[in-house]
Amino acid sequence: MDVDDVTRDFNELLRTDPEMSAAVAAVTVLVRLMESNNAGTLSELVDTIRNATLAMLDTDYSYASIKSVCEQFLRFITLANLQDTNFQTIMLHRGKIFYNNTLKARGKSVKMAQHFIDDGATILTHSRSRVVMQVLKEAAMEKKRFTVYVTESSPDKSGYQVKEELSRLGIPVTVILDAAVGYIMEKVQQVMLGAEGVMESGGIINKIGTYPIAVCAQQMNKPVYVVAESFKFVREFPLNQKDVPDRFKYRASTFKANKDLSQEHPLVDYTPPEYINLMFTDLGVLTPSAVSDELLKLYC
Repeated sequence: MDVDDVTRDFNELLRTDPEMSAAVAAVTVLVRLMESNNAGTLSELVDTIRNATLAMLDTDYSYASIKSVCEQFLRFITLANLQDTNFQTIMLHRGKIFYNNTLKARGKSVKMAQHFIDDGATILTHSRSRVVMQVLKEAAMEKKRFTVYVTESSPDKSGYQVKEELSRLGIPVTVILDAAVGYIMEKVQQVMLGAEGVMESGGIINKIGTYPIAVCAQQMNKPVYVVAESFKFVREFPLNQKDVPDRFKYRASTFKANKDLSQEHPLVDYTPPEYINLMFTDLGVLTPSAVSDELLKLYC
């Protein structure tokens, strides 16, 4: 499987299954690559995985989640005892373990978040997060009664898709203007957000507009909850918006077109950890400060 095959396979997975995250698709491609690869040495196999990662990072999907999951995948498979000469079999086995854990991560994260949705709650969310949508849908299936406000979420207006999906389940949902967050905040009990990436600082990279929502929530003493799988934990430690690498903020096609980034709107912003109360992950309910500890366990 060459670079073009990797990109084609990755894009096809996401095209045929819109509910699959870019991270899960990336791991699926890496496992398939290992199954078909005939690398003669460990370093050759590692280089092949890194090249495949670069190919997927060069697509217009979430840079943060692809980067984090591919780095964690490579770290996990290379932690194996490779004294056995059949290193490919060992690493492929570990790759499949990581893949299975990745598939289960969303469900585990959703289960953690369920306990924090009370009957009669009013929830504000932003954009369309797959994992947050699953939290809300499963809460409805458990016969919990709650109301949702969702931002319109410019520029793609994904809030209207959220409204359509939740309305089909009988969940009362209202789309609000992005600029109306301050007006509506006094009516909500909590803010529930997804994340494209969770930084080592405990802050999150998410759809543009997340940061002002979190700031507003803190000012009005409303808890901000983030639902995110641990494979989105990234070894980056930004201190502010400017510290976030441009590759996280703009599409790959923007770089290919050599556009002036000062004239482009970023797709994501950075919300510092002090504006986040709790994170619901497959590792459990965490405070933002616990993210760095979890990354240390993996990489040290």
